[in-house]
Amino acid sequence: MTDDSFIREVNEELRKDQAKALWDRFGPTLIAAAALVVLATAAFVGYRYWHETSANASGDAFSQALLLANGGKADEALAAFEQLEKDGYGAYPLLARMRAATVKADKGDIDAAVKDFDAVAADNAIPASLRDMARLRAGLLLVDHGSYAEVSARVEQLTDDANPLRSTAREALGLSAWKEGRAQDALKLFEQIAADDGAPRNVRQRATLMAELIRGSGDAKSDNAS
Repeated sequence: MTDDSFIREVNEELRKDQAKALWDRFGPTLIAAAALVVLATAAFVGYRYWHETSANASGDAFSQALLLANGGKADEALAAFEQLEKDGYGAYPLLARMRAATVKADKGDIDAAVKDFDAVAADNAIPASLRDMARLRAGLLLVDHGSYAEVSARVEQLTDDANPLRSTAREALGLSAWKEGRAQDALKLFEQIAADDGAPRNVRQRATLMAELIRGSGDAKSDNAS
């Protein structure tokens, strides 16, 4: 055997010994780390599958409940929405809660619908924008079925210039005021809407018509005179 061959064999043995020593020292840790990676990957894939499956199931249930509601099967729709509120996933329980209130209103059970919308509006766990929408829905129902004070209690806070719901909130207040003979208050609200460049065009058109109607009727003048 030549010196070079001997040296190579010695080096090879040294490398094997070093590799074995490293494996004995770090092998279990590497195996544990690899196992953790596999488990974490499996958990992530499993969660994603569960998330997608749950969301799809709740979406299908919500669609079926909507079909029942749109088909005039109010009682069956309410039962479906109630079930979805209990075991739905993601945003669907809240959507079901809101839609159920609308179904009750369509059935003519205004008190129950307003109560449900009020409950959503009072729930601090719900995003503020959805709570405001619930307040507005309750107020709109009360335009025809409640007093100005009841409407105002729900939508007055939405009439601020920075609120995106201000136009509809002012319209609800204006209609309620006009209904109670408060023509001057109603006129002021409708003029606010008509002058608001940020208001939807159709809402501004309705407000302009209402303002002209009130001015033409002379009711606002009567308010001032009184």
